Amino acid sequence: MKLDAFPLLGYKPELRTAPLERRWMDATGEKFAYRCLPLNIANQHGWELVCPDDLTVSWDGTDVSTGVFSSDRNVAVGHFGYGILTFHIPVLFRTEPGYDLYVTGPVNMPKDAIAPLTGIVETDWNPATFTMNWKFTRANTPVRFAKGETIATIFPIKRGLIEQFRPTIRDLRDDPEVEADHIAWSTDRNAFIEDLRNPNGEAKRRGWQKDYFQAKGAKNLVERHRTKVKLRPFTKGK
Repeated sequence: MKLDAFPLLGYKPELRTAPLERRWMDATGEKFAYRCLPLNIANQHGWELVCPDDLTVSWDGTDVSTGVFSSDRNVAVGHFGYGILTFHIPVLFRTEPGYDLYVTGPVNMPKDAIAPLTGIVETDWNPATFTMNWKFTRANTPVRFAKGETIATIFPIKRGLIEQFRPTIRDLRDDPEVEADHIAWSTDRNAFIEDLRNPNGEAKRRGWQKDYFQAKGAKNLVERHRTKVKLRPFTKGK
């Protein structure tokens, strides 16, 4: 599968695979946040575009485009108004036929006073570039983007796949196997939490259960279980 990036106007984008690490996760006690495998997988799920220069932005609370102030208008501007900051991405992306590009902010990386907006672009045919937009959540508060800081995360998704799903709400008792697996997990989990209260207990020694990391209960699905994402970096192509 191909994902091509065509920089425009001599622009040299920095496109990097999304890393596992997050500063706020590093700061948690014993880095316990990394015990959440779904967080870890999401952190690594995509490629990042970064801010090309140091930037300070603010919003005066009005709806006009000039209400957003940027210290470097070559990097980001107030284009749409309503407290929206716009990064122009001078790169034309191309995906395989039938695949879109999911464009969002840095995953699991909160930023004070401003939040990233998300878009899905049909990059298998669209001849236009797209923008990355952030919405201020608080006025009169300077927000800094550092050079090299992630401003967008991208990854391909298959167009229309979500529409093929038929969502239903069912009684757990309708599937005895799923019910039995859940009861076994719930019983084991409650016992583990109870044992944590015992300073000399086995749970205290183990620290955490690791059931999800080890795909306990996955049965015949275990070969599809993953604990990391291995993305190929963008390389020079023809």
